[in-house]
Amino acid sequence: MLFTENILVALAGLKANIMRSLLTMLGIIIGIASVIAIMTVGNSITLIVNSTMQDLGANNLEMGVMQKSTDQTNEDGTSYGDGYVREMTDSDMITDEMIQAYKDEFPDDVQYILKMENVGDKGKVVEGNKNANVQIVGYNKDTFEFKDYKMVAGRQFLNQDFENAKKVCLVTDKFVERIYDGDSEAALGQEVEVNVAGTYYNYYIVGVYEYVEDKFSFGVSDNPTTELVIPYETARTANHNQNKGDYYFTIVTSVNTNNDDFAIKTRDFFNINYYSRNDTYEVMVVSMTSMMDSMNSMIGMIQLALSVIAGISLVVGGIGVMNIMLVSITERTKEIGTRKALGATNSSIRMQFITESVVICVIGGIIGIILGVVLGTVAVKLMGYEAAVSAQSIIVAVAFSMAIGIFFGYYPANKAAKLNPIDALRYE
Repeated sequence: MLFTENILVALAGLKANIMRSLLTMLGIIIGIASVIAIMTVGNSITLIVNSTMQDLGANNLEMGVMQKSTDQTNEDGTSYGDGYVREMTDSDMITDEMIQAYKDEFPDDVQYILKMENVGDKGKVVEGNKNANVQIVGYNKDTFEFKDYKMVAGRQFLNQDFENAKKVCLVTDKFVERIYDGDSEAALGQEVEVNVAGTYYNYYIVGVYEYVEDKFSFGVSDNPTTELVIPYETARTANHNQNKGDYYFTIVTSVNTNNDDFAIKTRDFFNINYYSRNDTYEVMVVSMTSMMDSMNSMIGMIQLALSVIAGISLVVGGIGVMNIMLVSITERTKEIGTRKALGATNSSIRMQFITESVVICVIGGIIGIILGVVLGTVAVKLMGYEAAVSAQSIIVAVAFSMAIGIFFGYYPANKAAKLNPIDALRYE
C-alpha cells in the first residue's frame, strides 16, 4: 500500500507542475529517444547487410591471387624491401586445369566456381526516343546455375554460347519495358547496341529474365541500371583479355562445409601445389562468414559509440532530476516535518522521494522510447529499408531509466529523510 501511495503522490506532484515536470524529463526523453533510434537504424542495417550477403551466398569463399610481402628482415630485426612488384603474367594466374584439380581434390565441398568479367558499368542503349541504362557483365556457366535466373521469355545460354564466345545476351523485363514497351517476345532475337563511354558493343537478345531491385538502392527510379548479361568468354573478348587464367573468383561451398576451415585448406592447396616457387604472388582466401562477422562487429561498434554519445544526455537528464528533487524537498520541508512528527520513519520518507524520482524517469523513458521508435522507423523508411525495432533495447531503456531515477534520486531522498522534524516544521 505504501508503494502504491507513493506512486499516486508522485503522479499528483507531476500533475500539479506539468511544465516543470516535462522540462525535468527532457534530458531523459532525448537520451532514450536517441539511443532507441540509433539501435533501430543499426539493427535494420545489420539485417539488410546479412540478408544481402545471404543472397550473395553466405557459404562462399572469395579467392584471389595477391602479392607476397617483399619486406625482408635484417639481423637487428629491422625490415627492408625494394618495393618492386613484378607485373602479373599468365604463369601467375589460376588456370582451368588448377581449378579442375581443386574440384577433384574436394568434390564434396565445392559446388560452384563463380567467375565474372565486367565490361561497362555505365552503358546506354538508345532506340529512337527510348533509352535504358545497363551494365554489361559476363558470367561463366557455374554462375548461371548458382544465380538461377527466373526467365520471363526466351532461353538461357547454351554450352556453345560459352565455348564459342557468342555475342548473345540476356536482358531484364525492366529493360524490355523501356525499349520494347514490355513485349518480351518481340525483344527476342533483336540486336542491341550498347554505348559504353564512346565504345559500342552489339549483342543479340536470346532471353529476358525478371528484374530484382537491389536492396541497397535508395528510392525508386523509372530508369534503373540493369544487368545486360553475356557469356564469360564473350566479356573477356570484349575487354581484349588475353590472359590464360584468372586471378579472382568466388567458390560456393556445400551447406555442411565449415567455411573457415575450408578457406585454410583451399589456400594451402593452391599455395603448396602451385605457388610455393612463385617469387611474387600467392593465393589468399577469405570466408564470407568471416566477412559477415567482421561487418556485424563493425556496425555494432559504431552503434555502441553513437549510443554512448547519445547516453551523455541521460546523465544530464539525471542531474536535472536530482536538481528538481532538491527543489521539491525545499518546497515541501514543512510537509516532511509534519509526516515525521506523525511517526513517519526515515526509510518511508526516503522511499517516497526515490519513488517520485523513478516515476519521473520512467515516464520520461516511455515517452523517449515512443519518440525513438518513431524517429528510427522514419529514418529507416527514408533509406528504403524495413525497420527492425529491438525489444531488448526497449527493455534496457526502461531499466536504465529506473536506474537513473534511483541513482540520482537517492541523494535528495536521503537528505529529506535526515531532516530534523522540529527544524522542518519551523522552516519558512
